Amino acid sequence: MTNAITELGNAHKRDDVPAFRAGDTVKVHVKVVEGSRSRVQVFQGVVIRVHGSGVGRTFTVRKVSFGVGVERTFPLNSPIFESIEVVTRGDVRRAKLYYLRNLRGKAAKIKERREA
Repeated sequence: MTNAITELGNAHKRDDVPAFRAGDTVKVHVKVVEGSRSRVQVFQGVVIRVHGSGVGRTFTVRKVSFGVGVERTFPLNSPIFESIEVVTRGDVRRAKLYYLRNLRGKAAKIKERREA
């Protein structure tokens, strides 16, 4: 039974998603449908968590828009977004960056990870 479930899940997995983790800054190109029209909206922010595994995997992106913190959670294998683009790689020591919610200004800035 679990074999059938994993096969079904693998059929719906997206293969165009780049590898990213908490602390990375990403641009998520989201499809927005308004009535009969459809357009692409870019949501850029810091990944504060990656949750789950397999088909049900989700990630949460946080940005500050006009002084207000905005968080949005996306299913990783969802057709809602067209693409994900990694802007910068962050150097963090935590898997969940919930502490960023309480930080303001430069304190909320994440150091860039240098590749060796």
